[in-house]
Amino acid sequence: MHIDSVLAQIRALQQQTRIGAPALKKPEAPAVAQAGAGANVSFAAVMKQGLDAVNATQQQAATLAARFERGEPGVELSQVMLESQKASVAFRATVEVRNRLVSAYQEIMNMPL
Repeated sequence: MHIDSVLAQIRALQQQTRIGAPALKKPEAPAVAQAGAGANVSFAAVMKQGLDAVNATQQQAATLAARFERGEPGVELSQVMLESQKASVAFRATVEVRNRLVSAYQEIMNMPL
């Protein structure tokens, strides 16, 4: 199922964001984790890859919904709803990451010198 690969990607990104934790090398892991254990991966690259994945999921859900609305054969309502929910979960996760980044930034900015 596609949801398993999404969960694997989320777990791999969680492992990458932990300080000092090595990146997992799984077949389902994002390309950033597969770049190699010694490769320097920038935070911006990881964020861009995550945002691109969320964008692709949302576009796929929108395309499938449009195909269903046009009545194309082979597109079922259950597929449309599943893709829509995956896009929604991915977006909510992205918003949560953003919120935590903003919170961490504010905490750092409020630290006394």
